[in-house]
Amino acid sequence: MLLAIDVGNTNVVFALFEGRTIKTRWRIATDPRRTGDEYAVWLMQLLTIEGIDRSVIKKIIVSTVVPRALHNLEVLADKYFGVKALVAGVPPVDYGMEIDVDEPRSLGADRAVNAIAAHAKYQGDLIVVDFGTATTFDAIDFNGAYKGGIIAPGLNLSLDALVGNTAKLPRIAIRSPDTNSVIGRNTEDQMLIGVFWGYVAMMEGLIARMRSEIGRPARVIATGGLAILFDQHTDIFNAVDADLTLEGMAILAEKAK
Repeated sequence: MLLAIDVGNTNVVFALFEGRTIKTRWRIATDPRRTGDEYAVWLMQLLTIEGIDRSVIKKIIVSTVVPRALHNLEVLADKYFGVKALVAGVPPVDYGMEIDVDEPRSLGADRAVNAIAAHAKYQGDLIVVDFGTATTFDAIDFNGAYKGGIIAPGLNLSLDALVGNTAKLPRIAIRSPDTNSVIGRNTEDQMLIGVFWGYVAMMEGLIARMRSEIGRPARVIATGGLAILFDQHTDIFNAVDADLTLEGMAILAEKAK
């Protein structure tokens, strides 16, 4: 089995693959100070709960946008599973795609593996929207080349900035508005409208501009935790694929044979 470890700015996702199929997954808050031993205590208990013997894990791949977290995950792989962790974007796990931007090395591992998985699963020109701590929009052409994209503040970051820099605005939960009205009748509704519908308008506007610049029909693939929430209120997405990042990691691990 393959253990894929996707390290984001907010959470680390551990997913266990059998072939290309995810058998189970777990999530823990990202903390670069967490040691390999601490990861092991947590992970071994979860494996035991699922009835999985750690000896079945023969390969581990890590994709991280938090460089400080990498060493401790490499320790976890070596000390507790007896394998050398593969690292997305680091030989022998090169991305194997053209990165057609000014600074190819600056491309985040999560965005690269998203592009790899999207090109493998969907045809033609693509725009991948990933709802994470930041929301990213990435353009992948019909040949699988990464052409560039957009980085915008994530929805929760936007809300944190709004609440944290005002004296009286309350903390509100991110959810679907009760109506399609954009004229709020109280403070909480007005905040939700501004954050939610403002975000929908931003997405639709940026995607329309990207499609115009690409100059060819482009399918839009959404991933990340809030993709399903937004999909209920816009028809801009052609597909919602929650496991795109993890599947891209599995593809890279297969190529590393």
